[in-house]
Amino acid sequence: MIILGIETSCDETSVALVEDGKRVLSGVTASSVQEQAKYGGVFPEVAARRQLEFIMEVIKQAVGEEKFDAIAVTRGPGLLTSLLVGTTAARTLASIWKKSLIGVHHTLGHLSSPWIECQPERHPERSQNEAKRSFGGVEGRRLTRLENDIRFPILALSVSGGHSEIWLRESHTKGKLIGRTRDDAAGEAFDKGAALLGLPYPGGPAISKSAEGGNPHYIEFPRPLAGEKTFGFSFSGLKTSLKYAIRDRGGIDALSEAEKKDVAASFQETVCRHLVDQICRALEVHDVRELHVVGGVAANGRLRSMLKERCGDIKIRIPPLKYCTDNAAMIAAAGYFMIQELGEGAHEGFETEASVSLGV
Repeated sequence: MIILGIETSCDETSVALVEDGKRVLSGVTASSVQEQAKYGGVFPEVAARRQLEFIMEVIKQAVGEEKFDAIAVTRGPGLLTSLLVGTTAARTLASIWKKSLIGVHHTLGHLSSPWIECQPERHPERSQNEAKRSFGGVEGRRLTRLENDIRFPILALSVSGGHSEIWLRESHTKGKLIGRTRDDAAGEAFDKGAALLGLPYPGGPAISKSAEGGNPHYIEFPRPLAGEKTFGFSFSGLKTSLKYAIRDRGGIDALSEAEKKDVAASFQETVCRHLVDQICRALEVHDVRELHVVGGVAANGRLRSMLKERCGDIKIRIPPLKYCTDNAAMIAAAGYFMIQELGEGAHEGFETEASVSLGV
């Protein structure tokens, strides 16, 4: 079964064709991230305007002459105007092409991303120029999946700019949310921390790059929720601690480049340690077969290495970097698994919503 996935929850316009929830046949993404950088974050009107410009061309490039069985689209949560671009296109095309439509929760898409593990492959029926091309920041790729046997139950850490959660998963569509952030998400903490350090948006990659070669113990920030037996997270106090640490050293302009690297490394270390502390606590309580780490923050190199250091006794799966951030392949994969487990229930009508809980 081949699913056409459409993802427009934030500042990217992504479309992909995925076979059986695992093998990516094509993927095309257009992003306005460079334009958003001058605002220090995502400006919803700019994101939606660019998505309106990109959506049909991205679909055209991703689909080509391929045939598919159904359409899966992100129904929320996210920026409402951006979500409406994707769901309106999906509803229209489903009607024109007589295809069934599946509304996918954005987080379920991320939770489905470990099933996608791809490597570049030249398609025998297309030239190299046709298989990979670009327009206005849009790149198309033809990929194939490597075999990947995953078994439930699974503990999943989903961390991005919009959420930080721990899920105990019994199947693709059944699970329990056992921990979530009380305030800022981990990615949001990185964005705000980068702004305080005078680094560009998006903050996660900027802080990670700045932290290279820095001393992660230069500042011993307080550990969030250190005295509580919880699987939840809290990052707002850490951001405040960073603000005061910079102020007490005379402000950002008073710091040398070496000191800025040390501060960035210390801040990154504390964020990652907090995430790993909570996931290790959850692993002590719940008997699972694997640990999955998904979402944009899963691309952080220090988080990956810390997980291996402290959780090495369990199988850890993290998607390839291109599937950590928002992408349509994960939405198509989630749509396929919904059909497999829910049958006709996967095709129920849905509302496009900026805020919606994942009811699994």
